[in-house]
Amino acid sequence: MSETGIFSGFPKEGIRFLENIIQNNSKEWLDAHREEYERDIVAPNRAYVEEMGEHLQILVPTINAIPKVNKSLFRIYRDARFHLDDPIKERIGIIFWQGAGHRMQSSSFYMHYAPSEVFVAAGIRSFKPPLLSTYREYIKNDAKREALHRILEELKEKGYLVPEPEYKRLPSEFESEPTFGYLTRYRSMYAYTTFKPDKVFHSEKIIERNFKIYEEMFPLQQWVYELTLYASITNPGKYLKV
Repeated sequence: MSETGIFSGFPKEGIRFLENIIQNNSKEWLDAHREEYERDIVAPNRAYVEEMGEHLQILVPTINAIPKVNKSLFRIYRDARFHLDDPIKERIGIIFWQGAGHRMQSSSFYMHYAPSEVFVAAGIRSFKPPLLSTYREYIKNDAKREALHRILEELKEKGYLVPEPEYKRLPSEFESEPTFGYLTRYRSMYAYTTFKPDKVFHSEKIIERNFKIYEEMFPLQQWVYELTLYASITNPGKYLKV
């Protein structure tokens, strides 16, 4: 990132910073290297959110691209209740979400990066119970289920990955196995791809690469967004308060 705040790629120093966290995972170490963290992680992340946000407005004019922690940027600290020995995250997450719901229960364009991998995805990576219940109700509609199946197949043909269903049995909400019944066994809905932190990642060209990925994943992102709209209408008390 240049001194003007214009995004020019994720710096190699940021990757080295994450490698150092793996070896020195403590709040004390991070506090002692706060200046590096702000320069090599936070500043380029904010610049990326602003730049990518402008590009994503082509696909979704109302996309949420807010370069702040707990918005498009994730906290560097893990939940201390469960991570006494490794309180610092060893990967950096960035999210752009659509709609008025919680960012993690809204259809989103997502990326995280670590020393060994960049992960780029669209959709929702984990349904909480209110949205899972709505998803199962939503895909009882044959047309919605067929549309989702077709979108996933087209993405797989383009080389993108889709996780395996999390459940092995037909959910109790269904009396019998419907067509494309494997879709009933999900508790998330997203597609993703991965690559190494390469020259493109360390340059402004990562904007173009990621935008192309998000553009190709857009049909899935929109299908999931329509699901969240359905949830906000049919069960707003539970969905919007998650």
